[in-house]
Amino acid sequence: MDPTISPDERRTAFGRIPSRVAVERDAAGVWHVRGFAAARALLRGDSTRQAGFKAELVERVPGRGKVPILFLEGRPHHEQRRLTAPFFTPRAVDTRYRPLMARLADRVIADFRRQRRAELSAMGMEMAVGVAAEVVGLTDSRRRGLDRRINAFFAGGLEQGGGWLRRIRQALVAQFRLLRFYWIDVRPSMAARRARPREDVISHLLAQGYRGTEVLTECITYGAAGMVTTREFITVCAWHLIDDAALRAQYLAADEPARHALLEELLRLEPVVGTLFRRTTCPVTLGEAEIPEGAMVAVDVRAVNADPAVSGERPLAKQPGRCPAQRAGAPVLSFGDGAHRCPGSFLAIQETDIFLTRLLAVPGLRFEREPRVGWNDLVTGYELREAWLACE
Repeated sequence: MDPTISPDERRTAFGRIPSRVAVERDAAGVWHVRGFAAARALLRGDSTRQAGFKAELVERVPGRGKVPILFLEGRPHHEQRRLTAPFFTPRAVDTRYRPLMARLADRVIADFRRQRRAELSAMGMEMAVGVAAEVVGLTDSRRRGLDRRINAFFAGGLEQGGGWLRRIRQALVAQFRLLRFYWIDVRPSMAARRARPREDVISHLLAQGYRGTEVLTECITYGAAGMVTTREFITVCAWHLIDDAALRAQYLAADEPARHALLEELLRLEPVVGTLFRRTTCPVTLGEAEIPEGAMVAVDVRAVNADPAVSGERPLAKQPGRCPAQRAGAPVLSFGDGAHRCPGSFLAIQETDIFLTRLLAVPGLRFEREPRVGWNDLVTGYELREAWLACE
């Protein structure tokens, strides 16, 4: 086995070793990018448009009007990113949301200690929803259960395919979930912010003249980005840290910057979003590959993060303190790159750290059952479920 690849300490890769072919076209005409240099050049260029995250789900919203920020390109995208950036800066996260994160984590951990048993991904979802709801402005729901309503969008039942009866049923299920989310969560939160604007995304959208369905599509987008993915990040980091006593001790003894760096290394190893899809808008040259206009390009984040050219030797092993080359950040491409890089990266790291420092300090913490690894088509990545924890 190649010494630059072994050993493999990943928990979520389904046994697949990343290909070392930097760029290649498959039989279906999809171009796969697996090398760091090629991936960064593509994502930082202006020759592609967003093609992932189930654009058809958003397109089902009737009369949606303005294009969600996830699918904007060019100057409109840059302008919206500039306007929403203040919600996600390290300073804003640290001063505005840290107390909220601490309260949420304390509540979730207190419930766990009282019951002495809990499902880890459900705890992570409660944490992620509580934080993202505050940032977005989904804080005035008519009834509890926002986490379940958000999760329903990504838990199946909205896929294409099948016979006409199945397609009709899928369309009805999708519309029901959209309407339920709108009437129970989005609409009352909009009304509260029309009466009294706050420093959150919904208030910002209303100030720009967004209509109800347009706010709804943005809330779905942020639901995927800020809630579902963070839940998986919390779960996979906890899995590694609970199972590895030495790593857990190192994490708990470290200061906050060192803890954040360790979490970023785990995310490099286990990226939540496994593939970034783009559609070329003109011919693109990546090394010796000539990709034509209109081609689908799939950036394999796992393979890019394991490219020895950027991550060095033993890229499939967790190595706190690893310093990726070529000025890549510690997570490499786990938060994307270029214009569509995830704006909430520091938010995700901060809330995960606040939650895990409390969880790992619980006496007698152990797994009754380790996570079951599944697949989520929305983020083309893993789902970790049925991870039962127990404590003294």
